[in-house]
Amino acid sequence: MTRKILLTGPALAPEAMALAAAHDVQVIPTEPYMPHDDLLVLIRQEQPDAIIVRQGKLTRALIEASARLAIIAKHGVGYDTIDLQAAADRGIPVTIALGANAQSVAEHAFALMFSVARQTAWLDARMRAGHWDKAQANGTELFGKTLGLVGLGAIGSVLMDLVAPLRMQVRVYDPYLKNLPARDHVQREESFDNLLAECDVISLHCPLTEANRHLFSAAQFARMRPGSLLINTARGELIDTQALVTALREGQIGGAGLDTFHPEPPPADSDLWGLANLVATPHVGANTTEARDRVGLVAVQQILDCWHGKTVESRAVVNRHLTAA
Repeated sequence: MTRKILLTGPALAPEAMALAAAHDVQVIPTEPYMPHDDLLVLIRQEQPDAIIVRQGKLTRALIEASARLAIIAKHGVGYDTIDLQAAADRGIPVTIALGANAQSVAEHAFALMFSVARQTAWLDARMRAGHWDKAQANGTELFGKTLGLVGLGAIGSVLMDLVAPLRMQVRVYDPYLKNLPARDHVQREESFDNLLAECDVISLHCPLTEANRHLFSAAQFARMRPGSLLINTARGELIDTQALVTALREGQIGGAGLDTFHPEPPPADSDLWGLANLVATPHVGANTTEARDRVGLVAVQQILDCWHGKTVESRAVVNRHLTAA
């Protein structure tokens, strides 16, 4: 019997689709951000054996709609859009493509740092509108500055090496980090408040939890170094958007580079769009050919391993603590 993988979003990279086909697996793509009720009807109709989550939320109702569902794989690493408890209640593992998109996201965070520091997005828009701001434009160098990393998973680990040639010092705040990688330019920061006060650039690389929602709000922006930059390629809910707007508008911080938002997409009339010191991209940190190839292959392989009774790496199963309970 042909097994089915339902994909919440467009088709996987060709290599991943080929891997599925080689194992006689039917992959069912869906339209981007398909409405919940339409997706519910489709899952009930198709009864997939696995779901790969690319876009949108996977709720309890969607998880319970397929009696054959055996595994849920995230096309990436952010799993806050999946009801982990609902999956655990049915003994269904939820996996992430651990490390598969780390290089691409880290490079995107690095690019946002440069773009905010040198106003490239704003200057590009100004030139297209007929302006020539050579006399007025003024940026800041990243060379020798201090970078604060909130969370040191695979993405943060790549970024801390990317900035080394710029002789940036890196401070890492991660209460869950067991061992800090040995680098001359990297040190651990035990105090979040110290990180805020002493870093020129802060980049977020932690998963979203109920405990860290709005980790950055008015109080945190007030503690940040004047002129400092905030980069977010993690999750939009980590930042209180209105507090960020105020901090940018009033000059409490120098600028921000955002690849993630809450909600997604942000409304067209958001106060964000009037800020010259903001650089925004539409959650595309992992959108490279190389990352898509790796992530798709990892997700499909995790599903095949689960179906065939092979052990999936425990660190990649994000609801294992709920299943064990």
